Amino acid sequence: MIRLALGSDHAGFGLKDSCRELLAGRAGIEVIDVGVYDIQSSDYPAVAHRVAVGVAEGRYDRAILVCGTGIGMSITANRHKGVRAALCHNLYTVRMARMHNDANILAIGSRVIGEGLAL
Repeated sequence: MIRLALGSDHAGFGLKDSCRELLAGRAGIEVIDVGVYDIQSSDYPAVAHRVAVGVAEGRYDRAILVCGTGIGMSITANRHKGVRAALCHNLYTVRMARMHNDANILAIGSRVIGEGLAL
Protein backbone atom coordinates (compact mmCIF):
# COMPACT_ATOMS: atom_id res chain seq x y z
CA MET A 1 0.00 0.00 0.00
CA ILE A 2 1.34 3.42 -0.97
CA ARG A 3 0.89 6.12 1.66
CA LEU A 4 0.29 9.34 -0.29
CA ALA A 5 0.23 12.67 1.53
CA LEU A 6 -1.63 15.64 0.05
CA GLY A 7 -0.91 19.20 1.12
CA SER A 8 -1.75 22.68 -0.07
CA ASP A 9 -2.00 26.31 0.84
CA HIS A 10 -5.23 28.31 0.39
CA ALA A 11 -4.56 28.83 -3.34
CA GLY A 12 -4.23 25.09 -3.93
CA PHE A 13 -7.02 23.97 -1.61
CA GLY A 14 -9.63 23.31 -4.31
CA LEU A 15 -7.30 21.33 -6.54
CA LYS A 16 -5.93 19.36 -3.58
CA ASP A 17 -9.49 18.47 -2.60
CA SER A 18 -10.25 17.31 -6.14
CA CYS A 19 -7.12 15.13 -6.09
CA ARG A 20 -8.15 13.69 -2.72
CA GLU A 21 -11.63 12.84 -4.03
CA LEU A 22 -10.17 11.17 -7.13
CA LEU A 23 -7.65 9.11 -5.16
CA ALA A 24 -9.83 8.19 -2.18
CA GLY A 25 -10.75 4.56 -2.24
CA ARG A 26 -8.28 3.61 -4.99
CA ALA A 27 -6.86 0.17 -4.41
CA GLY A 28 -3.32 0.25 -3.06
CA ILE A 29 -3.36 3.95 -2.11
CA GLU A 30 -3.88 5.39 1.35
CA VAL A 31 -4.47 9.14 1.09
CA ILE A 32 -3.46 11.34 4.02
CA ASP A 33 -4.66 14.96 3.85
CA VAL A 34 -2.25 17.13 5.86
CA GLY A 35 -3.97 20.44 5.18
CA VAL A 36 -5.01 23.10 4.67
CA TYR A 37 -8.69 22.43 5.11
CA ASP A 38 -10.27 25.65 3.80
CA ILE A 39 -9.55 28.71 1.65
CA GLN A 40 -8.52 30.97 4.53
CA SER A 41 -5.19 32.63 3.86
CA SER A 42 -2.32 30.34 4.85
CA ASP A 43 1.44 30.10 4.48
CA TYR A 44 2.61 27.36 2.14
CA PRO A 45 5.93 26.68 3.98
CA ALA A 46 4.21 25.20 7.03
CA VAL A 47 2.40 22.58 4.95
CA ALA A 48 5.39 21.93 2.67
CA HIS A 49 7.63 21.30 5.69
CA ARG A 50 5.06 18.96 7.33
CA VAL A 51 4.75 16.90 4.16
CA ALA A 52 8.49 16.87 3.39
CA VAL A 53 9.40 15.78 6.92
CA GLY A 54 6.84 12.97 6.65
CA VAL A 55 8.35 11.80 3.35
CA ALA A 56 11.92 12.12 4.66
CA GLU A 57 11.05 10.11 7.79
CA GLY A 58 9.23 7.43 5.78
CA ARG A 59 5.74 8.12 7.15
CA TYR A 60 4.59 8.84 3.59
CA ASP A 61 5.88 7.08 0.48
CA ARG A 62 5.04 9.95 -1.84
CA ALA A 63 3.21 13.25 -1.79
CA ILE A 64 1.48 15.89 -3.83
CA LEU A 65 1.84 19.56 -2.90
CA VAL A 66 -0.37 22.25 -4.44
CA CYS A 67 -0.06 26.02 -4.26
CA GLY A 68 -0.72 28.81 -6.74
CA THR A 69 2.34 28.10 -8.90
CA GLY A 70 3.92 25.05 -7.24
CA ILE A 71 7.23 26.90 -7.05
CA GLY A 72 7.21 27.74 -3.35
CA MET A 73 6.11 24.25 -2.36
CA SER A 74 8.85 22.58 -4.42
CA ILE A 75 11.58 24.91 -3.14
CA THR A 76 10.53 24.43 0.47
CA ALA A 77 10.13 20.65 0.23
CA ASN A 78 13.53 20.22 -1.44
CA ARG A 79 15.27 21.68 1.60
CA HIS A 80 14.79 18.31 3.34
CA LYS A 81 17.29 15.48 2.93
CA GLY A 82 15.81 12.55 1.06
CA VAL A 83 13.12 14.63 -0.61
CA ARG A 84 13.03 15.02 -4.37
CA ALA A 85 10.16 17.37 -5.14
CA ALA A 86 9.50 17.98 -8.82
CA LEU A 87 7.51 20.92 -10.14
CA CYS A 88 5.62 19.53 -13.12
CA HIS A 89 3.30 21.12 -15.65
CA ASN A 90 2.39 18.18 -17.90
CA LEU A 91 2.33 14.38 -18.02
CA TYR A 92 5.71 14.14 -19.71
CA THR A 93 7.52 15.98 -16.90
CA VAL A 94 5.67 13.88 -14.32
CA ARG A 95 6.81 10.65 -15.99
CA MET A 96 10.40 11.85 -16.37
CA ALA A 97 10.52 13.07 -12.75
CA ARG A 98 9.58 9.58 -11.52
CA MET A 99 11.60 7.56 -14.04
CA HIS A 100 14.81 9.56 -14.15
CA ASN A 101 14.87 11.57 -10.94
CA ASP A 102 13.05 9.22 -8.54
CA ALA A 103 10.87 12.16 -7.46
CA ASN A 104 8.87 11.39 -4.35
CA ILE A 105 6.87 14.64 -4.23
CA LEU A 106 4.90 16.16 -7.07
CA ALA A 107 4.42 19.94 -6.85
CA ILE A 108 1.75 21.52 -9.02
CA GLY A 109 0.33 24.99 -9.42
CA SER A 110 -3.43 25.42 -9.31
CA ARG A 111 -3.11 28.72 -11.16
CA VAL A 112 -0.83 27.19 -13.80
CA ILE A 113 -2.48 23.93 -14.87
CA GLY A 114 -6.15 23.10 -15.12
CA GLU A 115 -7.96 20.61 -12.95
CA GLY A 116 -8.47 18.19 -15.84
CA LEU A 117 -4.75 17.90 -16.51
CA ALA A 118 -3.90 17.71 -12.82
CA LEU A 119 -6.32 14.86 -12.25
